[in-house]
Amino acid sequence: MTASTEALAGWRALVSGASSGIGLATALVLHDRGATVHALARRRAAMEAGAGEERLAGGRFHVHAVDVTDAAAVGALADLEESLDVLVAAAGVNIPRRRLHQLTPESWDELVATNLSGVYYLVGALLPALRAARGRVIIVGSVSGAWPDVSGPAYQAAKAGALAFARGASLEERERGVTFTCVMPGVVDTAILDNRPEPPTPEQRAQMLQAEDVAAACVFAAGLPGRAYIPELTILPAGVQALGATS
Repeated sequence: MTASTEALAGWRALVSGASSGIGLATALVLHDRGATVHALARRRAAMEAGAGEERLAGGRFHVHAVDVTDAAAVGALADLEESLDVLVAAAGVNIPRRRLHQLTPESWDELVATNLSGVYYLVGALLPALRAARGRVIIVGSVSGAWPDVSGPAYQAAKAGALAFARGASLEERERGVTFTCVMPGVVDTAILDNRPEPPTPEQRAQMLQAEDVAAACVFAAGLPGRAYIPELTILPAGVQALGATS
């Protein structure tokens, strides 16, 4: 795709997790390249602040205070657009007490609900609109879904599930023109790192991916010609990680 500010003119997009980090960065890029964007997250004020007054006043950036773990609330989005060109599922969460011996049934359910079930709820609600546009689903996963790391077994299981969901859904929906891409970043300097048992130092953060790097990957995958799609895209910080060495 090109870098033109009008490259995606006329597109309709929905981005979850759009109050900060990868979700917000992706929503802004999609909007600034011409798409109408529905930004979705629990924190309306954070989305509005991230978008800025100019984008909100332009009529193509809409915010919706919805928790992706609320199946009924997500289901109500089904009538938001008759057709949807791209859905970016970027909502994610992790917790400090993430080691196996520290997990509880409640914390397990919390991680799975946001990182995996929320993806299904969005796709299930918006599938008719995606089919109408032969749209693309971009799921923000993690390298931890394919390689062991220190993010914790519950988080890793949820991200592995998101990858498997993308594979299975893509197989079923290919004849209807809906494609699924799982973007799997390595460590990214976002607020989720503040929930590590020991948050990284500023020096460590400086070597990590930035949210804008992952957003660029998401928008690239979404903007490919209809004859092509990327099933899985791994993006790593060059100075920190190599495939299979993700700690």
